[in-house]
Amino acid sequence: MRPADLLRLLLLAAIWGASFLFMRIIAPVLGSMPTAFFRASLGAIGLLAILLLMRVRWDFRGKLRQCLVLGVINAGLPSAMYCLAAQVLPAGYSAILNATTPMMGVLIGALFFAEALTANKAAGVAIGLFGVAVLTRTGPVQFDLELLLGAVACLIATACYGFAGFLARRWIAEQGGLDNRLTAFSSLCGASLFLLPWFGGSLLLQPPASWGGPAVWLSLAGLGLLCTAFAYVLYFRLLNDIGPVKASTTTFLIPPFGVLWGALLLDEPLSSAYLYGGALIAVALWLVVRPTTPVVQPKAAT
Repeated sequence: MRPADLLRLLLLAAIWGASFLFMRIIAPVLGSMPTAFFRASLGAIGLLAILLLMRVRWDFRGKLRQCLVLGVINAGLPSAMYCLAAQVLPAGYSAILNATTPMMGVLIGALFFAEALTANKAAGVAIGLFGVAVLTRTGPVQFDLELLLGAVACLIATACYGFAGFLARRWIAEQGGLDNRLTAFSSLCGASLFLLPWFGGSLLLQPPASWGGPAVWLSLAGLGLLCTAFAYVLYFRLLNDIGPVKASTTTFLIPPFGVLWGALLLDEPLSSAYLYGGALIAVALWLVVRPTTPVVQPKAAT
């Protein structure tokens, strides 16, 4: 990997790690649904501006509806779940739980898409779940119902990511493909449309006591424009330059940044549980994503 690619990979991990910090700042003030809606809509607006500057050809090849539905699964629901979790979980917790995405993909692939579940992947899932248990039971936040529900919300979000990966392959890649930038933009549009009625309902039933100050709105701009729109473009550049397997290693790098930003900027307490739980999840990720060596069958004697 070239030094420039490595720097982009680290930058992407730092940006996505900061998204949990921003949600932790915004969600307790504005509420979960407004935060999720503004993230998706600002991300869509930011991507629209980027696509117009890049003069991308607007050809969805008949896949716009699939992209909109994919956006609900890949962006709308996960954003809502992470914003709900941000009401009760430290940013570091959410960042580490986000790293279970590949394990959820393995489980969902085996249960719903007839994907083979190897011994290594099964072991990775088991170790990863144990890492989640270590984090939630021994972390710096007291274990209670709120913490448990926050962790479940994060795991629902990663399950959505797992489903979205397989559906994107079935709906988009296997039907002739589509420009990744258009897929990202239309997905965020779908997420915004999905979150709009939830946003409106939350304003009617429980409007924010305050719309916050400059720190909240700067965080919201960072969440929507930096952590969503710009991060998507950076990620797709990495996909083109180093391929999907190496680009997926950003999953390993997000948790340290999430914990770091939370500790430095929000004074969130550190705990050995971050190290133990994070290490277990890292081992699980390695078992899940490491390439398998194909077994070479010996040639029959002739």
